[in-house]
Amino acid sequence: MYPEELVKPMRNDLAVAGFEELYTSEAVEKALEQKGTTLVVVNSVCGCAAANARPAAKLSLQNGKRPDHLTTVFAGVDTDAVNTARAAMVPFPPSSPSMALFKDGELVHMIERHHIEGRPAEMIAENLMEAYNEHC
Repeated sequence: MYPEELVKPMRNDLAVAGFEELYTSEAVEKALEQKGTTLVVVNSVCGCAAANARPAAKLSLQNGKRPDHLTTVFAGVDTDAVNTARAAMVPFPPSSPSMALFKDGELVHMIERHHIEGRPAEMIAENLMEAYNEHC
């Protein structure tokens, strides 16, 4: 469990961009039951990958098509919420940061940590935008 003062700026980075923070398992379930498309960003303290994941998620929203719902859970903090989100991301193994696009509750696109590490935010955002163009 990370201290709140450490994660608060990382949470705010996405919250200010319009991402709804999900703190409980029930909140994740409710978010994934929504009609339309839902992006779930598994936020993380990890500097090497999360430093590009958050900017990529925000940059991807500049696309003409975008998800109907923007949500985020925080790995290492919101344990129940993260576990519920990850259960919906099966068959992909747990990783953070990561990003998943759901359409009517079904997983349609996944970006795992190894797709984020070492890649610039623009490249990650482009991957998301392609998924939005196909599914949103």
